Amino acid sequence: MINLPYEIIVESEKETENVAKSFSEKISPGDIILLTGNLGSGKTFFVRSFCSTLGINNVSSPSFAIVNEYEGNEKVYHFDFYRIKNLNELYDIGIDDYTNDVEAIIFIEWADLWREVIPRHYYEVQFNFIDSIKRKITIKKV
Repeated sequence: MINLPYEIIVESEKETENVAKSFSEKISPGDIILLTGNLGSGKTFFVRSFCSTLGINNVSSPSFAIVNEYEGNEKVYHFDFYRIKNLNELYDIGIDDYTNDVEAIIFIEWADLWREVIPRHYYEVQFNFIDSIKRKITIKKV
């Protein structure tokens, strides 16, 4: 298990997978995890690695669907705010119902684009490119 705040530089998908799996030990239903970082920095891969610990192996980017729902050992909602043009799109899909579901773990990619719909308490996982291979992953609880 990792202690927060946490920061690490990873140099491979395997190292990112290990961080996601260790982080999963801290998370329980009702938790919201925001994922921020540039395109291709590892957000969806991190969610996929995390979800594999829950027996969920069909994780894909929800870029066009806005939200994907997964069932495994826990229920997971996986959002992607990248293509959202205005706040009403989120309210139209019932964002408040999703973020208030205490029986689900909620991941939100590109959460920094629409922070106003995020409840007060959440985890934030930030991905930053160091170079073409290395990424800095920072995890904190807010």
